[in-house]
Amino acid sequence: QVQLVESGGGLVQAGGSLRLSCALSGRTFSNYAMGWFRQAPGKEREFVAAITSSGQSTGYGDSVKGRFTISRDNAKNTVYVQMNSLKPEDTAVYYCAAYRGPYYSKRQSDYNYWGQGTQVTVSS
Repeated sequence: QVQLVESGGGLVQAGGSLRLSCALSGRTFSNYAMGWFRQAPGKEREFVAAITSSGQSTGYGDSVKGRFTISRDNAKNTVYVQMNSLKPEDTAVYYCAAYRGPYYSKRQSDYNYWGQGTQVTVSS
């Protein structure tokens, strides 16, 4: 059984930083491309960042480019997203997701497994 568990969310002031983590269990982590998505109240879930199974290539949503960095540690079965220069509009529930394949995807429909989400709140 695949399980994704996010951690690291919380309350931060605008301009601050947070690092989210997501641990995968039940499968060989290095076989899975990973992604982060977020959903703000009243809005659709949107793509944030993704990384190939090897970690060699990454992609970002336009709203977070230059501020967020996705990375992974295959030895620890964990993917991270470092979020800097946070803005109130970054407030959302953040979800990690996984699909078996080498290439990252920005499409939610490509992902088979999802975490339960972690709340990030940025105060102004």
